[in-house]
Amino acid sequence: MTGKNVRGWNIYISRELTMPIIKSSKKRMMQDKKKRARNKEIKKRTKTSIKKLEALIQEKKSKEAKDSLPGVISLIDKAASKGVWHKNKASREKSKLMKKVG
Repeated sequence: MTGKNVRGWNIYISRELTMPIIKSSKKRMMQDKKKRARNKEIKKRTKTSIKKLEALIQEKKSKEAKDSLPGVISLIDKAASKGVWHKNKASREKSKLMKKVG
């Protein structure tokens, strides 16, 4: 909990203090928490696989890079279909990787 002094008043900014009162708002907050965790995991897994592929390209391991490319493209497509990434961003990333692999 962080405190901020504004004109002599201590204002506390925290999620615990701003809990919703309405039942539907509480439900929405829990759903958002789950979606945020899922999106974070998908983003992390996708970015890590892209970095590993780019590392293979940097090390001139073209055979391994070509073998791992379909898996990376699959992860990018999943991120786009779940709405984690915009479809144009996914397309741009796939194109960039395919050009690098050759």
